[in-house]
Amino acid sequence: MKTFKHVLVLAMVTVFAFSCKNEAQPEVKTAPAAAENTEAAVKKAINPDAKLAKAEFKIEGMTCAMGCAKTIEKKMAKMEGVKSATVDFERELAMVEYDEAIVTPASLENTVTSVADTYKVKDMHTVDAFSTAKKECSVKCKEDCTKKDCADCAAKTAECKKKCANKTEAEKMACAKDCKKACCAEAKKA
Repeated sequence: MKTFKHVLVLAMVTVFAFSCKNEAQPEVKTAPAAAENTEAAVKKAINPDAKLAKAEFKIEGMTCAMGCAKTIEKKMAKMEGVKSATVDFERELAMVEYDEAIVTPASLENTVTSVADTYKVKDMHTVDAFSTAKKECSVKCKEDCTKKDCADCAAKTAECKKKCANKTEAEKMACAKDCKKACCAEAKKA
């Protein structure tokens, strides 16, 4: 019986030794994500001689910074011919730099409205430089602060600052509780 065990062990070692010697070359596969990234990089490359334009426009209907504003920003940034896209949720302002030969203001508007039907583009115009701060009341208005528009502007600004003063950064970025938009549903899942 002892000899039988030795022969059996020797047979198993021999089988394993010869079956593990597979000299076939390993199969090399390219990951789909890597292929998409290189394709996106080629698509995203903007001609250095291209005539770039900058556009600013209001986007109405956003309810949160992460779900709404970031989704719109990503969609516009992925457009062929777009060099950069930024959406400022607090100001409801989009700032896009693009190649005029490829992108039109209408295509930018279509991209925004294709994210959700509730988004509306308003006051689209080209600029030499993007605005960096909230627009204040006009100089004339500041000189004569008895005007109703200036008083309303100051009151709304003060009210907004009061509401937001005690909010954490996470609360400022969160969707409204009653928001039913697809972008907010996705943000709440994450």
